[in-house]
Amino acid sequence: MRFIEKVTQILDLFSLERPEWGVSEVARALELPKSTTSELMSSLADQKLLSRTAVKRRYRLGWHLFELSQTLLDTTEFRIEARRVMEELVRCWKETMHLAVLDGVQAVYIEKLQPIPAVKIRITRAGVRLAAHSSGVGKVLLAYSEWAYVASQFGDQGMPELTPNTITTLDALADELERVREQGYAYDNEETLIGLCCVAAPIYDSTGSVVASISFSVPGYRFCPRKDDYTAAILDGARRISEKVSPMLEEYPGYEVEEAQD
Repeated sequence: MRFIEKVTQILDLFSLERPEWGVSEVARALELPKSTTSELMSSLADQKLLSRTAVKRRYRLGWHLFELSQTLLDTTEFRIEARRVMEELVRCWKETMHLAVLDGVQAVYIEKLQPIPAVKIRITRAGVRLAAHSSGVGKVLLAYSEWAYVASQFGDQGMPELTPNTITTLDALADELERVREQGYAYDNEETLIGLCCVAAPIYDSTGSVVASISFSVPGYRFCPRKDDYTAAILDGARRISEKVSPMLEEYPGYEVEEAQD
C-alpha cells in the first residue's frame, strides 16, 4: 500500500460521530502494524494535519486541513458566484439553499445558506457527504455523469433507503436521471427526509460541463402549492451563476426560464 493511500485512509476515519482516535484503534481499524500507524500519525501531527490531544497517543483532525479547505472554497469561481446569487434568493424566498458537487456517487455539500428563522435541516451542512441518488442536487449531478460509472458504483455500494420515497433500484434511477436531463432540473420529493422537498438545477462551467448544483430545500406543505414558482426561481439562479463562467450558456437545457416570482 502506498504512503498516500495510508494517509488518506487514516484521515477518512475521523468523523462527527468519532472525531478522536488512538493509535491502537487506527491500527486495528486499518489492519496496519501499530509501529507504522504511530509513525504515520506522528508525521501527520507534525504537519498539522492531525493534532495531539492531552491523552497520550490520541489524535483529532488538525487545523491545517481547515485552512486548506478554506483556500479551496475561496478559489473556486463557481462557489463565489453561487454564494452571491444564493444570498439574494434566500433573502427573497426565505428558504434554505444548498450548493453541492459530486465526488464519486456522493453529493458533497460545499455551501448552505439559511434564512432567519429557519427550518432546521440537521442532515446537511458544509462538508457533509450524502449518497446522491436521494437528493435534488445529487440527481442533477448524477444525470450529467457517465451512467456506466454511476451504475457500477451503486452496484458496489448499494442505494440506501432514507425514506419510503427513496429510489433504491438502478432501473428507477436511470429513468429518473433521464427525466432530469430532459427537463433540466430535479426534485427530491421527501426522498431524503420526510416532510422536506427540494428542487435543484445544474451549474455549468466554461466548457459546458455541469460542475455543481444548487437547490431550494422547502417544507412540503409550502413547496407543493408553489412548486412551479420554486422551480422557475432555482433555474433562474443557476442560469445567473453559470453565465458568469459560460459564454455559450444559451445552448444548454434550462437556460430560458421564467422570471422568479416573489
